[in-house]
Amino acid sequence: MPKYLFVYHGGGVPETPEEGEKAMAAWGAWYEELGAATVDPGAPVGQSHTVSKDGHVENGGANPISGYTIVTAEDYAQACAHAAKNPMVVDGSGSVEVAELVEM
Repeated sequence: MPKYLFVYHGGGVPETPEEGEKAMAAWGAWYEELGAATVDPGAPVGQSHTVSKDGHVENGGANPISGYTIVTAEDYAQACAHAAKNPMVVDGSGSVEVAELVEM
């Protein structure tokens, strides 16, 4: 079954312990719904840097990543359906970029 990389953009750090608990519960429920489709639950990431021939951008550029997950899905449609239920997408605080991992 194909694997897909979910790259997160946006989101944020909860401002209160209660917001943190609510966020963790939402992510936990999403991962529970994904079940065996989760290959690597991933993690949030620190400040990203973009390196290109033209130089090094320390702030990650126009839309820096904030985390990742790897899942399996039958096809892009199913992968995108999984991504649409991600807590950041549902609450409007971020987006998920979906890309199929290519076997080499």
